Amino acid sequence: MEQAATLELASVRDENRAQLKSRVATILSRTVFLSLLSLIVLTAIPYGTTQPWWIAAFVALVFVIAIFWLVEGYLSQSWFAENWPVVLPVVVLAVFAFLQTLSFGTQTSPAGIRFPIWNAISADPYQTRFFVLLLLALALVGLMLSRYASSDKRLRVLINVIICVAVASALFGLLRQTTQHSNGFGLPLLLLEAGYGQFINKNHFAFLMEMALGLVLGLVLVRGIRREQMLIYLAALLPLWSGLVLCGSRGGLVAMMAQLLVAALLFTAVRRPRDAAETHPALLRITRSLPVRIILIVILILGVALGTLWLGGDQLAIKIEQSRNELSSDTSALRQGVNRNEIWAATWKMFGAHPVVGVGMAGYWAAIPAYHDASGTMTPQEAHNDYLELIASGGLIGLGLGVWFVVAVVKRIRENLAASNRFRRAACFGATVGITGVAVHSLMDFGLHTIVNALVFTTLIVVATSKPPQKTVVS
Repeated sequence: MEQAATLELASVRDENRAQLKSRVATILSRTVFLSLLSLIVLTAIPYGTTQPWWIAAFVALVFVIAIFWLVEGYLSQSWFAENWPVVLPVVVLAVFAFLQTLSFGTQTSPAGIRFPIWNAISADPYQTRFFVLLLLALALVGLMLSRYASSDKRLRVLINVIICVAVASALFGLLRQTTQHSNGFGLPLLLLEAGYGQFINKNHFAFLMEMALGLVLGLVLVRGIRREQMLIYLAALLPLWSGLVLCGSRGGLVAMMAQLLVAALLFTAVRRPRDAAETHPALLRITRSLPVRIILIVILILGVALGTLWLGGDQLAIKIEQSRNELSSDTSALRQGVNRNEIWAATWKMFGAHPVVGVGMAGYWAAIPAYHDASGTMTPQEAHNDYLELIASGGLIGLGLGVWFVVAVVKRIRENLAASNRFRRAACFGATVGITGVAVHSLMDFGLHTIVNALVFTTLIVVATSKPPQKTVVS
């Protein structure tokens, strides 16, 4: 009898302990998710997080949040969602970047220098190691979002936060454009007629608009939202599109056109037949025909193009003329060599000199002067093409890791675009359109070097590739 009572008491204690662990895990789960949402908002405010100490603070905050993730994972015995194959090439790239910083012996120091030279692959080992920390932080964000934003409810909240941040940035940009008359507009480094919104670089602002624009288009076109919410999301399109046009980013305009083209091509593929039957099956059958699809795509692109020209006006014409000058040879006496074609040519020379392992991730700025044929009055800090910068910094190994990542993302996107859950299809469709804008714009700019853009891009990858949880996730 006494033994039975002891066993019953032990069973009650085990049950209470399990309930306590479950409650603590639920609290930690909500804490991590809300912290990640807050991180997106906070990184958008100080110029999109571009200054070194803000970037360091971002990395530190991510690792602090990761501590809660580890504790919650221990309590629930689950740390990862099914998205780890997408994150794996990013982690491997971080390991490769760290190997680029290892010293392979020491060189004799020049006269007058007491310390030995750090003989590593990277042209700037210190910056490369910081790049490793930053890349690991973004990988952790991807893992945690995959784990804690896997339910439809949380995924919807995550998407809405990104859209709200982008709309707020666009409205701030429009307000600043119409009312700023001196340097400083809430933030001291916002100079008159320079940058847009809270961003110092207008092209970086355009990246954020493109990503949010894609999400809104996905939710609206694939009907991933309720009918009564449709007008709200359509209203969000206006400031996003206006900001993208008025900021004066030529790359942003090209990326937007590419987004519309991809959205039009993918639209009929992502709409399932049973969704079509709910409304107008005959009409949809007509729109699915190839000639009608081509006509609709042409009308859509022409309409947006004409609206863009009307809204941009003379300022847009000036920007287009400037883009021609940037792609022409620099004939000035100073020979600054800061036109894109000259920077790209110098980058190709650098890749040819270091084809296998590159000059080190984030070491581009330190290595490019040796290949930049100019007076030196201005030295490029970035390649103005993230693909060229990847192969110059990481060589063929870095390129291979980039291809691995793209293949993993595309494979998962193809699966999610065929999902039975309409909201999941809409979210994946919108994230894919947003990713397309970034992919095109990165051919001529370096917007992902801004932390908020890199963070939102990571979020889009998660939205496009994540799958619903196999078991219920506490919301």
